[in-house]
Amino acid sequence: MKKRNPLAMVIGGVLLVVFGLLLFMYQVRVTEVAVVTTFGKPTREVIDPGAYFKWPWPFQKVHTFDKRIHNFEGQFETVLTSDHYNLLIMVYAGWRIEDPMVFFPRFRDGSTTEAEKSLEGLVRNAYSGVVGSHPFSHFISTDPNELKFVDIEAEILERVRKDAASSGYGIEVAFLGIKRLGLPESVTEAVFKRMESERQVLIDEIKYDGEQQASAIRTAANLESARLVTEAEAEATSLISLGQAEAAKYFKVFERNPELANFLLKLAGLEAFLKDKTTLVLDPNTSPLELLLTQPVPAKGN
Repeated sequence: MKKRNPLAMVIGGVLLVVFGLLLFMYQVRVTEVAVVTTFGKPTREVIDPGAYFKWPWPFQKVHTFDKRIHNFEGQFETVLTSDHYNLLIMVYAGWRIEDPMVFFPRFRDGSTTEAEKSLEGLVRNAYSGVVGSHPFSHFISTDPNELKFVDIEAEILERVRKDAASSGYGIEVAFLGIKRLGLPESVTEAVFKRMESERQVLIDEIKYDGEQQASAIRTAANLESARLVTEAEAEATSLISLGQAEAAKYFKVFERNPELANFLLKLAGLEAFLKDKTTLVLDPNTSPLELLLTQPVPAKGN
């Protein structure tokens, strides 16, 4: 009897084990959830990652789905506000599979494309209803206090979540927001006129406030100027009084010796004449130039 090759037996055994694992085992990744069907009917969901046992096909089959957030973006569509203005709006959303056992039979073996088609209808109904309950100024306005973007997005999200839960989709809407907002041509001109009128009101208010502030500043400046002038005049009067009092002391000295006073005045005048390098042609008898003469020049006619 011919001996079998040990290597071939090992390889055959390994292949048999691998084939058995493929038939009876399956793996769920961290980013996945799974639904196990028995004869085509969902019988078990697997949420935690790891390796699990199953019966081979056709008894059981494993369907895996990405449990991460799926991005959805609606169409740019026209909706009507509560004050009968047309708006063009585009909404985006993020959703994930919340209940695989509900999601799988609801959308043709767990088709995410079918799920997004259904979600699109829920989102459209939600933002049509919410936008229809708000005036145009909550979307477009020159007054920041009138804008309600965040509140409107929260209202749409809450309504979509309730509708998705009541419809039995097995999904969770994680977030939702308004991506784009536009105006039809028929509304644009009216909106611009309205915005221009609102801006003009703001301009008038700002101009009025500026004039009021300028008037207050001018009044305060005039009061401060008058106060400073008054204080300066009072100080000048005080200094003049002090100067006159001080000068009176010297006048008493000059009254005792008028000739000395006259001499000092002439000397001060001469100093003023000769302070700068200036050439003057004057009569020698012109006061106080006679101080420079050793002997006074007799006046003409004497």
